[in-house]
Amino acid sequence: MTKRAAMISAAQPEAAEAGARVLMEGGNAVDAAVAAAFTQCVVDPLMAGIAGYGTLQIAMPDRGIHTCVDFCARAPAAARPDIWADLQVNETPDGYAFVVAGNVNEAGYQSIGTPGTLAGLAHALSRYGTWSFADALGPALAHARDGVVVRPHMYQYGALDRARGGMLETNRRLALTATGRAAYLGQDGVFKRPGERLRNPDLTATLEHLARAGAGDFYHGEIADRIVADMRAHDGLLSAEDLNNYQVTEVAPIWGDYRGWRVAGFPPPAGGVTLIQALHVLANFDVAALGHNSAQYLQLLAETLKWVTIDKDTHVGDPDFVPVPLDHLLSQEHAADLAGRIRAQVRADVTRLSPGLPPEPRDTTQVCVIDAQGNAATLTHSLGTSSGIITDGLGFLYNGLLSGFDPRPGRPASIGPGKRRTSSQCPVLLFRDGQVHAALGAPGGTAIPSALTQTVVNLVDFGMTALEAVASPRISVTSNAVEVSNRIPRYVTDPLTAQGQTVTRSHLSYAFAAPHLVLRAGHAFQGGADPQRDGVALQVMQPQR
Repeated sequence: MTKRAAMISAAQPEAAEAGARVLMEGGNAVDAAVAAAFTQCVVDPLMAGIAGYGTLQIAMPDRGIHTCVDFCARAPAAARPDIWADLQVNETPDGYAFVVAGNVNEAGYQSIGTPGTLAGLAHALSRYGTWSFADALGPALAHARDGVVVRPHMYQYGALDRARGGMLETNRRLALTATGRAAYLGQDGVFKRPGERLRNPDLTATLEHLARAGAGDFYHGEIADRIVADMRAHDGLLSAEDLNNYQVTEVAPIWGDYRGWRVAGFPPPAGGVTLIQALHVLANFDVAALGHNSAQYLQLLAETLKWVTIDKDTHVGDPDFVPVPLDHLLSQEHAADLAGRIRAQVRADVTRLSPGLPPEPRDTTQVCVIDAQGNAATLTHSLGTSSGIITDGLGFLYNGLLSGFDPRPGRPASIGPGKRRTSSQCPVLLFRDGQVHAALGAPGGTAIPSALTQTVVNLVDFGMTALEAVASPRISVTSNAVEVSNRIPRYVTDPLTAQGQTVTRSHLSYAFAAPHLVLRAGHAFQGGADPQRDGVALQVMQPQR
């Protein structure tokens, strides 16, 4: 039996190892991605969970398959359009979330959308994988039984990140239930420290039950009954009908071009359109001649990202409910028009409901895989910001999806029964000569498209390696402010300020989403995992039959 190289990159070493072992045992890219994702739900439980939601792009060239698996959470049927119209307080400046009085849309039982993660992973595995559901769940179960060691990024998020603009601190969310307090917080009410072990026997029991009963039990079985009983007891919006009616959907990718590379993105309500738009605008300029992270390049990049953010805020919502003018947004003519505005120094103006408030943390994670057969999977999944709710005896955190909906009726991103929230999740595949050459994606809320735009430019225009492309200092532009990594020198950003840009400097060296990447070069690979998320890229040898 011959062996050939395969690679996985994930935001947690344990998840990357789980997927790598699957590849070493002959599983394909989808098997590896699903096993890694289930593991992420256990080893990074504030970033992802079985009651979350996500997006997965799959390409299997030998089978003629290229699809986007949408397992976004949906607003419950009880989430009427005017439910919080009189409670609005402000919007985070990055456009990620809305704050309403009492924080009822972001934490607690009324913040929970119909979960999609378990259904989505099981769907992908059954259609495109080769492993059983129970086997793919195995690595996650092993970690659940052993307990999970607190890693630096987990501690950073759980204990050190500050919630601003009226949103709730992570500690306050986790203190909402007995399981949250017992599993995650010390006696002082603070998140457990690096090196300490999280133990959650209820989650272990739930995963063991699902391994026996299957994913469907979560939606119309014993687990579903326990979820519904808890929601009814606490005036939650989520109902039995919401769970029973949940459907995973598959859609075709959307396409763009960047200097001879074909870019396959995830369609709305996810963020692929924003990424492709940004690349189309930048293609009108000689980016390489400007120099990486020069003041001239960052000025161009900042204005590009502002213009495409305006388009996102104006036009992009759930296409099942609002018309999204994709042909226009993705057209070269529109990109040329935006490029013309930038050349003419017409400044973009990104408006927010309440400006001047710092952005919020986001609970999301990423895995990228290309196997030895050339099959690729890139998967982004999330809790949004977790609701803080854990049903007694079940162990998992529910998503806090509903904070992402605009509480003002009549807008593209307004809340409504069955709607998917606008999301910046952006799993991407890059093609050359008809073959997948790169799988990439990132966690990080509305910073995701700008981070991935810079990752692609780093690869294509600046010739960086995979690790250099994801780890180089970045900017983030999701409002009128240009946020910069602390590794970008002030002698670069001072000219931006002199040109009228509002520059804000992060205290973090590695900031603004966390790209992960697998890059194919013949039969070998390069991998990159942004250092801010503790992750790793692993190349292994995969048996070929």
